[in-house]
Amino acid sequence: MSAADVEDLLAERGILVSRETVRLWVNRFGAHFANCIRRDRPRPNNKCYLDEVVITICGVKYWLWRAIDADGNVLDILVQQHRNAKAAKRLSKNLINQFGEPQVVVTDKLRSYIKPIKTLAPDADRRAHKGLNNNIENSHRSTRK
Repeated sequence: MSAADVEDLLAERGILVSRETVRLWVNRFGAHFANCIRRDRPRPNNKCYLDEVVITICGVKYWLWRAIDADGNVLDILVQQHRNAKAAKRLSKNLINQFGEPQVVVTDKLRSYIKPIKTLAPDADRRAHKGLNNNIENSHRSTRK
């Protein structure tokens, strides 16, 4: 929502403010509101699903790397040009830094996940089986459409 939209919404309710005032409010209170939203979000389970899917942006193919928890909540999204261990490590590192080390990591059979998970989460149990990854495959549906 832009500052002009907020200005219009407040004007409809009889409150006259300028866009500059709205911008100052965002600068002053925006970080606090964002921290409150992050704090109140439910914590992810100790089971995490990782997967990648190819997407096309302006005719160029990219890999969309996604991570979800056992409840289907999206934990992290990463768009990379490559499908390799470096991209898998970047996704895993971001997840572990933000949410801590998971107990179980479910992936597809891509071998690029093996080394990052062993180094960043040595106590995690990595599972790679055809039927276990269905939760994240279903969460890709909206992106594929």
